[in-house]
Amino acid sequence: MAIDLTLEPELVELRDRTAEFVRAAVLLAEAEMLSGAGTPDDSLRRRLQQAARDAGVFAPTVAKELGGLGLDMRALSVILEQAGYSLLGPLALHCAAPDEGNMLLLERVADPGQRDRFLKPLAAGDVRSCFAMTEPAPGADSDPSQLATTARRATGGWVLQGRKWFITGADGAAFAIVMTRTGTDAEPAATMFLVPTDTPGFRLVRHIPSLDQGLTGGHCEIELDGCEVGDDAVLGEAGKGFAYAQVRLAPARLTHCMRWLGLARRAQDLALGYAAERTAFGSRLGELGMVQQQLADNEIDLAASRALVREAAWVLDQGSSGKHESSVAKTFTTEAVGRIVDRAVQVCGALGISADLPLSAYLREVRPFRIYDGPSETHRWSIARRALRAVATKESNR
Repeated sequence: MAIDLTLEPELVELRDRTAEFVRAAVLLAEAEMLSGAGTPDDSLRRRLQQAARDAGVFAPTVAKELGGLGLDMRALSVILEQAGYSLLGPLALHCAAPDEGNMLLLERVADPGQRDRFLKPLAAGDVRSCFAMTEPAPGADSDPSQLATTARRATGGWVLQGRKWFITGADGAAFAIVMTRTGTDAEPAATMFLVPTDTPGFRLVRHIPSLDQGLTGGHCEIELDGCEVGDDAVLGEAGKGFAYAQVRLAPARLTHCMRWLGLARRAQDLALGYAAERTAFGSRLGELGMVQQQLADNEIDLAASRALVREAAWVLDQGSSGKHESSVAKTFTTEAVGRIVDRAVQVCGALGISADLPLSAYLREVRPFRIYDGPSETHRWSIARRALRAVATKESNR
């Protein structure tokens, strides 16, 4: 089946309205944030999200019956790029990580009671959430099979024990989706639990200082020490945590790409504007061959990233798991976005590394993208293994 990249008139109108909203309402807030603490607080989130509701661009990833726009992945690839044009755009539109991925998971897996208690307030933007899988070494990171956090059966429920590390958005989150080990060494299995953060035994240990600072709630370390939850805290079915993680991770990788692609486009626009105005050596910067090469390479990286993202989005919309396509898109886009922002800084020179432009902040924010949701090395390993399996399958069928 051929991939149709034609944008319907309704999607074009929503794209343009989203772009205008970000430029008019969000960029100023971003500048104010970067000139201050550099981290968005909850009052800013609520203010921007109300503005997004008023503009009719709130919650593009959320189902219509939950108050969102209910867009498919192909449409999201268009709208989330517009949202990502500012660091605060995804927060304003309520399509930022980790809430965006958690809403997707809850929509697909949660039972009616869990939807009422956790999904509905999250979808409305009334609360925030976090996803607690990563652990300090030697526990789980990009390999969830190494889970060290345990959940053992107790009367009427479960007791969670372990430590989680680098949990984005944990400070101020109303609840966490906690990934635990419930199988045996011989038969490993995992179970996800919905845990309100005020549950006794759930403790936020510290904020982890990090290169990036633009995420509400920071990156935190969490301790689960005799944390007791009921059977109704099990998300989906016990023992199916690894399968549920895949439900969340492949689309979440792709929405990350969509958002960061928007920020890369903003960096390119800043570089283009500077190159068109700044003069050096008797001509405008944009007329110098070496500067033109950097700007051209940015355009190529933007176009290639967008094509890979939209192909992967189309594959997901067809009902496929999209593991291969999302890994390819994630690996290329993470590195392309870094190149684009770095070149934009170089074109703008001293201004690029100053706080007078947001490029230096963008450079800090995009670098971790090559690590989040699976580092490039892990994705390359998976891509190569799938390619080799395909060759082996062809050989065995001859």
